[in-house]
Amino acid sequence: MDTVVDLILIGTLAAVWLTAGLLVDGLPTAGTARELRRRAVLLTALVGAGAAVLVAVPVVSGLIPGISPAPTAALLPAVPGLIVLTATLRRLSWVRRGAGAFATAPLAPVPPALRAAAAHPLLTAPLQITGLAALVGVPIAAGLVEVPAGGASAVAGVAITVVAIAVVAIGIRSGLRHSRLAPLVMAPLGSRTPGRTRLTAGVR
Repeated sequence: MDTVVDLILIGTLAAVWLTAGLLVDGLPTAGTARELRRRAVLLTALVGAGAAVLVAVPVVSGLIPGISPAPTAALLPAVPGLIVLTATLRRLSWVRRGAGAFATAPLAPVPPALRAAAAHPLLTAPLQITGLAALVGVPIAAGLVEVPAGGASAVAGVAITVVAIAVVAIGIRSGLRHSRLAPLVMAPLGSRTPGRTRLTAGVR
């Protein structure tokens, strides 16, 4: 299979998930409820696009003759991507609905509970880890690292170690960030208001 096609597929995959990882990092820093909702909507669209590219990689690879490393490279972000689709999207919807409750006052400051929910580790860490894993897949798609590989095993071992350290660092950073914001929560977003659905901040 053409290496250029592999690079386009995995490069697009990495670009989408890295963008999502960068955007989620700025989610808790939104100044107003309207800005928070806008970022949450964009982030939801990026997650959908990332999932679509993940599905497209093996489909396109199967349609084109030849052996392609792209499906192997796509397996790296697939595991954290599943966590994003099962846990992160649910928390993201909480944040989006919470910000949408301020539709009549879009310039209102973001409540502490909503800001803490936007910084929850299960919201931030899986997206950033998926972006990192997708980036690691680029040299695999380019043929610079073969999996499995004899001569490249040392390089692959170093890459795995670096990725593992980065994953731990992302998890610790997300946990510390959330722990700084959680004590600022004065009241949960669980009350019902007429004409509104129940909103949950998701802070635990």
